[in-house]
Amino acid sequence: QVHLVESGGGLVQPGGSLRLSCAASGSIFRLNVMGWYRQAPGKQRELVATITSGGSTNYADSVKGRFTISRDNAKNTAYLQMNSLKPEDTAVYYCNFRVVVPSLEVWGQGTLVTVSS
Repeated sequence: QVHLVESGGGLVQPGGSLRLSCAASGSIFRLNVMGWYRQAPGKQRELVATITSGGSTNYADSVKGRFTISRDNAKNTAYLQMNSLKPEDTAVYYCNFRVVVPSLEVWGQGTLVTVSS
């Protein structure tokens, strides 16, 4: 139905920046929420940021002021601009696509972000 492909992960030094992309294909419902979640080794998956099709955003406290989520509806793509990266940001980042009615949730394959010297 909906397929998500993530890109942009990699190795970056503390203080550096990365931009993640999530391209959606298939049956894209107009009213939806896209977001980024992350999971570090030994930890639960946690919300990073979300953005609605209308542009409303929500961020985890730990990334406010450093990360920016955006989307290009024409390209069906969501982005996560990550600045001032810290070692504690190291995790696998997963893109998420969610529709309430009809109920639907799809996850991307994950992309690894490693922040280390």
